[in-house]
Amino acid sequence: MLEPSVKELMNVIPERFYLVNIAAQRARVIADEADERGVQLREKPISLAIQDIASGRLTAYQMSDFGNG
Repeated sequence: MLEPSVKELMNVIPERFYLVNIAAQRARVIADEADERGVQLREKPISLAIQDIASGRLTAYQMSDFGNG
């Protein structure tokens, strides 16, 4: 079971499609940064991305800049 639930995540990013895309983008950034530093992650990148969204550390507005780098 996904923790936090999709319902909880949709309180932060209300559109499901956008939520999935934001989580995927963030997971790729996390994985790339870990790879560049040679760090082995203890959790999967998608789990870390979901935690970022659920905690409010990451918003859809912040993620909109990731593809423009």
